[in-house]
Amino acid sequence: MRLLVIFFLFCSTVALAQQKPAMYYSDSGVIARPIAKDPKIVYFRGLYLMYYSVPGHNNQSWSIGIASSKDLTNWKKIGTITPAADYEKNGLCAPGALVKNNKVHLFYQTYGNGKNDAICHAISDDGIHFSRNATNPIFRPTGEWTCGRAIDAEVVEFRNRYFLYFATRDSSYKIQMQGVAATTSLNTSFNRNEWTQLVDSSILKPSLDWEKQCVEGASCVQIGKTLYVFYAGAYNNEPQQIGVAKSKDGVRWERMSDVPFLPNGKPGSWNESESGHPDIFKAQDGRYYLFFQGNNNKGGSWYLSKVEVKFDGKKWNIVD
Repeated sequence: MRLLVIFFLFCSTVALAQQKPAMYYSDSGVIARPIAKDPKIVYFRGLYLMYYSVPGHNNQSWSIGIASSKDLTNWKKIGTITPAADYEKNGLCAPGALVKNNKVHLFYQTYGNGKNDAICHAISDDGIHFSRNATNPIFRPTGEWTCGRAIDAEVVEFRNRYFLYFATRDSSYKIQMQGVAATTSLNTSFNRNEWTQLVDSSILKPSLDWEKQCVEGASCVQIGKTLYVFYAGAYNNEPQQIGVAKSKDGVRWERMSDVPFLPNGKPGSWNESESGHPDIFKAQDGRYYLFFQGNNNKGGSWYLSKVEVKFDGKKWNIVD
């Protein structure tokens, strides 16, 4: 009997180890439980940098953690961006980032202000210490279609200018959906007066059953003349899952499937509660990785992981 118990314990340990992916990163340096959300990856000065959201005590005063890696799997925390300016005193999170002119540009949202949350911009020479844009917040949407809130910034170079994708809610504050703004050219400082809202409506809003009442967390990559967006459907832990859409102009989008590209995990898996908030990233060797957040306890903890993906000329596939 004792040998049988030992055998079952061994099998359970092996099963637990197998269900955890090679990349399984979280941050327990701010609060006791491990939480890291909203990953964004850039390659800068010979290292991969990952920016992510981390809460303060009682899930208030969110900040942005910074981790570095040489292999995109093993990460070490190297810094934190904490609230500093008055407009972000309640918190900041959901980072977007890009490298331009050998500097890291960070696009993030204010937190804890309801309909008044907006997109801000900061710049860094080393990827760790950031100077805020003097015109912050740089963007909030306008029009009867939106409550005026902007979160989950994604800024991407496309068709000789920068596109800013953001999530907002409708006037009832119930439906989360995507909007878009853009600069007039690539020669921009990303200041507030340089952004123009392109349409007075949502460009991508929930319409499929699995998306429920939310489409958020856009992350884009260009292949040829087409822009692809990986997005999160449904609110956290409903479960949130990841879909893909494509566009030729950055404004009109077509879903590539009616089912999630990356669903939540099976019962008992580490991401049973969701696979959410994607970041599509092209590594230095030309391979693509989809980073995302997941958990199996309805948000009691959060981990960041990745899967390798590949485009075959017609559709995206997960590499086994």
